[in-house]
Amino acid sequence: ERVEDTLPLVVKKDGRRESFDREKISGGLKKAVEKRPVPAEQLEQMLDAIEQKVQEAGEKEVQSRFIGELVMKALQQIDDVAYVRFASVYRDFRDVQEFMNELKELLAERSKLDRAARKRVSRAS
Repeated sequence: ERVEDTLPLVVKKDGRRESFDREKISGGLKKAVEKRPVPAEQLEQMLDAIEQKVQEAGEKEVQSRFIGELVMKALQQIDDVAYVRFASVYRDFRDVQEFMNELKELLAERSKLDRAARKRVSRAS
């Protein structure tokens, strides 16, 4: 059961304030993971975690970009394609170069994580 009273207002980019809307976040996540191998249960867990982090911020208001960044971090951990889809809409890239820069950062991060994982495996052997 969710305690909606404890959720802050969301301050949009244009300064408008809206109630926190879990369904709006859910819609964005569903679009991002469409036709991707992400189970519905995992989406619900992501939504729960995002909502919890917003509550834990302990503020009466949070910026919409704070929520957007939480969503991007969650997607980045589960599916690169879903992350790029969401980031391309959320970050509103002006051109292909900005999009390519985001992909390069994602690939560099993945490469760093892969190297760290290989190191842990080789130490365990």
